[in-house]
Amino acid sequence: MSTHAVRVIGRGRAGRSLATALGRAGWGLGGVLGREDDGREAASGVDLLVLAVPDDAVAAVAAAIEPVPSTVVAHLAGSLGLEVLAPHERRAALHPLASLPSPEVGAERLRGAWFAIAGDPLIEEVVEALEGRAFSVADEHRAAYHAAAAIASNHLVALLAQVDRVAKTAGVPFDAYLDLVRATVENVAALGPVDALTGPAARGDEATISRHLEALPERERALYDVLAEACRQLAACES
Repeated sequence: MSTHAVRVIGRGRAGRSLATALGRAGWGLGGVLGREDDGREAASGVDLLVLAVPDDAVAAVAAAIEPVPSTVVAHLAGSLGLEVLAPHERRAALHPLASLPSPEVGAERLRGAWFAIAGDPLIEEVVEALEGRAFSVADEHRAAYHAAAAIASNHLVALLAQVDRVAKTAGVPFDAYLDLVRATVENVAALGPVDALTGPAARGDEATISRHLEALPERERALYDVLAEACRQLAACES
């Protein structure tokens, strides 16, 4: 059982997921506050204060809190460094590399997740309590790190939405493609992106790519074109 206590500012999915997960891990909970609450004394009485607010609000929320020298103030923003947490002496960043669609599901996914961390060593104890895996990201690299996270999750969702739309034009159920997606991810994990690439662009089959483009609704062609070119470039890495 941990002797640490945590308080969270932010009642969104991320903040409530983290509060739930740490509570289950034995941390004392000092409550989950909303941004509309008076948070001037939010750093008092806890070891860790987590700002689970939108990225563009972190600096203003941090500045409105009276510093407590013994309390670590951390944010969950993937793209921000530690400077936004001034004037607090003990600062940290904790970004879970996980999708948190709801507080209940999010709390489960935080256990064993990867976390991008920086700053005060107490944040390593958070990761340890959640049985997670941590890697450090310096302030100057956090925007690039977070861009990769957006590509891996958000852009993938947008791409799968295109699969769904195009599959419907052929009368094929979307679910039929999901096993292919899962197997592809497993191939990338086992072989790396270059060796896992298959399909017409990988084998230089431009005639098939042309047939694809002719069959696609016009609004779907631009994204297909961009990604087909990315596949060509990836295939060139192998040769």
